[in-house]
Amino acid sequence: MTYCEKKVYFLVLVIFISQLSDFLSAFLVSKYSRLYPLCGVLELSPDNDSPFGMEAIRKEDFPILFRDVHSSKPLIYLDSAASSHKPKYVLNKMDEYYLTSHSNVHRGAHALANKATTLYECARTSVQAFINAKHREEIVFTRGATDAINIVAQGFSLPGPFQLQPGDEIILSVAEHHSNLVPWQMTASKTGAVLKFVQLTQDMQLDMDHYRSLLSSRTKIVALSHASNVLGVVQPVRDIIQAAHSVGARVLLDSCQAVPHMAVDVQQLEVDFLVASSHKMCGPTGIGFLYGRLELLNSLPPSAGGGEMIDTVELYSSTYASSPSRFEAGTPPIAEAVGLGAACEYLSAIGMDKVEQHDAQLGRYLYEQLREVGGLELYGPDPRTDGVSRTGLVAFNAKSVHSADLSFFLDQEGVAVRTGHHCTQPLHKILGVPGGSVRASLYFYNDKSDVDKFIEKLKDTLYMFETM
Repeated sequence: MTYCEKKVYFLVLVIFISQLSDFLSAFLVSKYSRLYPLCGVLELSPDNDSPFGMEAIRKEDFPILFRDVHSSKPLIYLDSAASSHKPKYVLNKMDEYYLTSHSNVHRGAHALANKATTLYECARTSVQAFINAKHREEIVFTRGATDAINIVAQGFSLPGPFQLQPGDEIILSVAEHHSNLVPWQMTASKTGAVLKFVQLTQDMQLDMDHYRSLLSSRTKIVALSHASNVLGVVQPVRDIIQAAHSVGARVLLDSCQAVPHMAVDVQQLEVDFLVASSHKMCGPTGIGFLYGRLELLNSLPPSAGGGEMIDTVELYSSTYASSPSRFEAGTPPIAEAVGLGAACEYLSAIGMDKVEQHDAQLGRYLYEQLREVGGLELYGPDPRTDGVSRTGLVAFNAKSVHSADLSFFLDQEGVAVRTGHHCTQPLHKILGVPGGSVRASLYFYNDKSDVDKFIEKLKDTLYMFETM
């Protein structure tokens, strides 16, 4: 062998070993590793002189909040319960993925496939750390929280250890978002299971006495919101879970309004299933996640088939992979997963204790200011009530103005609020307002000046209608 041939052989060998190492690393990350480190460590230094220590973050990371709407009206964004804005850190991570690392994940042996797989799987680890799941395989990437709930609800209707039988009972509440109501209606229709609904107390909290009275040996699944998207109240989820487990029932928490606003520890809660949505927690749209205890996920039958979710495939039958692959059929939302992982890193860098304190304090201020405005009906318990914990949202109606009209004219002044049923038609009927309500919702990038400007524009709008 000549010198040149030896040199070429050596270079080929080096390249092969490098590619093999990258491939094995990505494979182990995606299939076996439970200790893979986070994608990165982000450090933020909030301005401690601002009212809640967040102003520097707001100005630096969310330029959209400083734009004008309707030509000359400064935006006052009070609709984060519907969807939050995205910090530049998250957007840059997604751009970086597409510009430098895009390929399909898993199974590829080339450099880009390995890099994409690594980013996708370490995003899973970021979510795991964010909610303190025991295993990274307990995090399933989904199309959103609605998809995640459907995965569980369908799993309780398909043949397997969780399949409901006629007469088995599903407990929900009258305040559930449609995404945590309709899938269970479908499951009940398929299986003959019975739906039971927890009622509200006079001050619009979950009636825990009624909840406990519904529990029995027939109860197989309890599916409740962690925090209400209309009433703003944070539910006593530890008590809910313990009571359900005492009768052998599983518990699913819809945590879309909780995970973005407070520290959530799934191991401490001992919850069986939990879902959340990326776009409400500074991440991109089109993705959410399902948490489930690993032994439950590996027993839950998948509801969608295709590539990636299989173990073996024959012409007439297939066996399924373990979690999370068994629930992630087809090409996943890779860039969105990278963005969700970055959002978890970003929020962790701020500190969820700071986010929770900020949102609770500012939400209380919002409630108090609205209470001072005449002619409004506010929904949800008063934050001054002992034992009441609320998020930073308030839904309300003006007695003299329809909610849709009020929202329209607020928008003309630059104030973005949500109007309608907020995907809770049954709840609004119980509240006596089948036409819906107005909802103002806050996040850590809001401050007191946003609330003050909103109240000013609200008073002006109400005055306009009163003097017509």
